[in-house]
Amino acid sequence: MAQSHQVEYRIIGNDIQIVEIELDPRETVVAEAGSMLYMEDGITFETKMGDGSNPNAGIFDKLKQVGSRLFTGESLFMTHFTHNGNRPKARVAFSAPYPGTILPIDLSKIHGNTLLCQKDAFLCAAFGTSIGIHFNQKIGSGIFGGEGFILEKLRGDGLAFVHAGGTVIERYLNNETLRVDTGCIVAFETTVDFDIQRAGGLKSMIFGGEGLFLATLRGTGRVWLQSLPINKLIQALSPAGSNTGRESGGILGNLFDGS
Repeated sequence: MAQSHQVEYRIIGNDIQIVEIELDPRETVVAEAGSMLYMEDGITFETKMGDGSNPNAGIFDKLKQVGSRLFTGESLFMTHFTHNGNRPKARVAFSAPYPGTILPIDLSKIHGNTLLCQKDAFLCAAFGTSIGIHFNQKIGSGIFGGEGFILEKLRGDGLAFVHAGGTVIERYLNNETLRVDTGCIVAFETTVDFDIQRAGGLKSMIFGGEGLFLATLRGTGRVWLQSLPINKLIQALSPAGSNTGRESGGILGNLFDGS
């Protein structure tokens, strides 16, 4: 594993945040294509296939990484931003795709230098970070897990930035079990086991409003949860979403929105 570049940063904003990365000369940050907000003079960028974490990778390894990103619906390309100017510092900023929180995570302080996170959570990371995928081996998680059985896997010893919807809660499990709405998991350490279980009895599953299944996080390690997954935000804003009829009220409106 190559040593990651040691970048500095600051988070700007509250509801829709941006992260501003400060680069020394020849330092690089890797980001999802299209996430850049602005960059100062001296920053150059290049679109490449892959994260560049393994410069000695052969053509087969590069095609494998590209194929995995294609499989998850991500862009085939990632953008590498490098400070190639003469100034001692130069900055580049990236914006969150929807309202929420940007989490700076130091992978050197994560167990095994590896973090598992929901698909589409990755925003940017110091060069040297490996951005891959992780297949959940449990069939229940794959079918009912909300985010599917494909997770993003971030591995390295530098800073990585992931985005979550709404407010973020960090919990530390000490040989404990936590049951969570399936879409509300942002990331977790590899020491935590992730599975899907049925949510209560038949009556609760049909009328409880919490969905048919809940995610179960079990073990020892850190987990990050989000209060507003993107699917719930889309549902709430949709003309046919859960908020439809709240303005008009009435018996039928209250009945169907659960009031």
